[in-house]
Amino acid sequence: MSYSVEIKNLDLRFGNLKVLENLNLGINNGEFLVLLGSSGCGKSTLLNSIAGLLEISDGQIFINGQNVTWAEPSERGIGMVFQSYALYPQMTVEGNLSFGLKNAKLPRDEIKSRVARAAEILQIEPLLKRKPAELSGGQRQRVAIGRALVRDVEVFLFDEPLSNLDAKLRADLRVEIKQLHQKLNNTMIYVTHDQTEAMTLADRIAIMKDGYIMQLDSPNEIYNRPTHRYVAEFIGSPTMNFITGTVDKGKFKSSLSSFSLKGYKTIKKDFSGKVGLGIRPEHIEGGAGASKCSVSYEGTVEMVEPLGSDTLARVKVKEHLFWVRVDGQFKLSAGDILPIGFEPVNAHLFDANTDLRV
Repeated sequence: MSYSVEIKNLDLRFGNLKVLENLNLGINNGEFLVLLGSSGCGKSTLLNSIAGLLEISDGQIFINGQNVTWAEPSERGIGMVFQSYALYPQMTVEGNLSFGLKNAKLPRDEIKSRVARAAEILQIEPLLKRKPAELSGGQRQRVAIGRALVRDVEVFLFDEPLSNLDAKLRADLRVEIKQLHQKLNNTMIYVTHDQTEAMTLADRIAIMKDGYIMQLDSPNEIYNRPTHRYVAEFIGSPTMNFITGTVDKGKFKSSLSSFSLKGYKTIKKDFSGKVGLGIRPEHIEGGAGASKCSVSYEGTVEMVEPLGSDTLARVKVKEHLFWVRVDGQFKLSAGDILPIGFEPVNAHLFDANTDLRV
């Protein structure tokens, strides 16, 4: 299969410290791939390796079928957008957009055409004569994206481009980046620690931990069928609730209760042993409807977090704590007794020894 970007057996070490080890990844033409993970997981290191900003220890990197493992960044046919805008403060927006093209000695008409096209796509035409100090954070980031856009390349790399912006600007620019990808249909590789960005932007997400890709799949598949407990806990806010117990002959048993796992889609047939059973807050019924669920408990509300459209409640059942998502109009207070319940078909089971899905 022909990939837009392909990474083969990539190793990257700093002295004795292994940051990436034997990493393999294929990114399809026109795909929006998000590298997601917590700080220090290796996602920015991987992006910088693709860009040629870091020298890898072993392995190969291909872009559009060309081996670029030892090529200079300028020779890789990529455009990169950084977390810091990295704009030239003394230049106008137009000057920032055209600077790299002038250095590449492109014809004046070609430069003018590319700058005009990028400005139109990013809706920054009225800003072309302004300097960066006269722009808002969102406008500066649009210019930074435009500087990558004018290079007319097939692969764009984004290194946490929205992390310096406030919440509303992040949401607005997230929409614009998605629309930009739909217009251009270029390959985009995007690094973030923000799961909302990853879920809303990506065609596929690569969730990373300690230099390894834990799961590579569509947002829906990662959310609905996490293959590893780390992925299950990382995706979703609040995090997935867990009950420790055992599985034997299709039944789950814990200090809270035992119940049949009928309807649960298992990967390992006839599995038995110690597990962690996970259930997302939105899959727990709180209130009168709990009694209709196959599994139900009664607990004490410890904390209530109103979010407007819905409300989060932390409920204690014996020694276990559950986050439950209920309707925003549900009247709840700390100290209330709340029935909660769920269906085993919505649960996620992970082998306690390997943390892999069962």
